[in-house]
Amino acid sequence: MLFIHSLFRWAVVLSLLYAVYRGIRGWSRKEVFTRQDDLVRHGTATIAHIQLAIGYILYFNSPVVAYFRSHYHEAIRQFDFLFFGLIHIVLMTIAIVFITIGSSVAKRQNTDAGRFRTMTIWFSLALIIIFIAIPWPFSPLANRPYIRPF
Repeated sequence: MLFIHSLFRWAVVLSLLYAVYRGIRGWSRKEVFTRQDDLVRHGTATIAHIQLAIGYILYFNSPVVAYFRSHYHEAIRQFDFLFFGLIHIVLMTIAIVFITIGSSVAKRQNTDAGRFRTMTIWFSLALIIIFIAIPWPFSPLANRPYIRPF
């Protein structure tokens, strides 16, 4: 599951980048919100929800998180435990909530510009949070390889 979660992060990041690109392009050029744009909006939200479900399965089965929960007062002082026991899951959940809100509100907008604007703003905010919460190899918060094989 960890490998799938690690690999699937790229689907989330790439789909969000593509959705934000389409949103900015459509909004700035005053384009029509096409069926393709709607599929990108919906597909991005679906990919993000699948990743969150995988993440929750890992979270509730993780020995790191189990240690964090059972030794909270000690673990909170060790940043790796704090990051994976609290920060990562909270930030990622917030990011997926933003994607869900953005997708839902964009779908209900009356104008094409409104759809593009809503999708761009909410998905961009989620992308920023996700970039902060991913344990990149270069991250000062917690670092892991780009793809975790185990």
